[in-house]
Amino acid sequence: MDNAAGFLIPLCLLLPVFFGLRKGIPIFSVFSQGAKEGLQNCLTILPTLIGLLTATSMLRASGAFELLSQLLQPVTDFLGIPSQVLPLALMKPFSGSGSTALLTDVFSTCGPDSFPGRVASVLAASSETTFYCIAVYFGAVNIQKTRHAVLCALLADVAAFAGSFLFVGLFFQNG
Repeated sequence: MDNAAGFLIPLCLLLPVFFGLRKGIPIFSVFSQGAKEGLQNCLTILPTLIGLLTATSMLRASGAFELLSQLLQPVTDFLGIPSQVLPLALMKPFSGSGSTALLTDVFSTCGPDSFPGRVASVLAASSETTFYCIAVYFGAVNIQKTRHAVLCALLADVAAFAGSFLFVGLFFQNG
């Protein structure tokens, strides 16, 4: 199996070159043009990404996520939702690396096989970095007005949070 994998990657790289040469396509100039367009896209979305990452860092450093978690804790306690997962649910739409750090924190404090650890795992895998994706994809095609996309994406994140709690509770009987 390892030998087949060793041939698969070079084959995937060489097949497009082979078919391009066969059709008479100037491979290097097409590659250079694609690289140039990719670089232009990066430059187009860079200011948006810098703003998003700055805002996320400021929210995290200011303690806003922790404050919001403390404000929502009575509701999550009433519903039986593990409070350790709430900071992850609040961070995930903003930052993938920040939410990964919070996921690791849940694992180290509660354990990966605990109820909060399982809920955090399902939540991390089933939700998206909403604002990052909107910044990248809408910025790449130069869309200024997101209309209902942000609301729908955040509702999907809320559904992922509720679903992670409900399904882990259903399949693992709360612990």
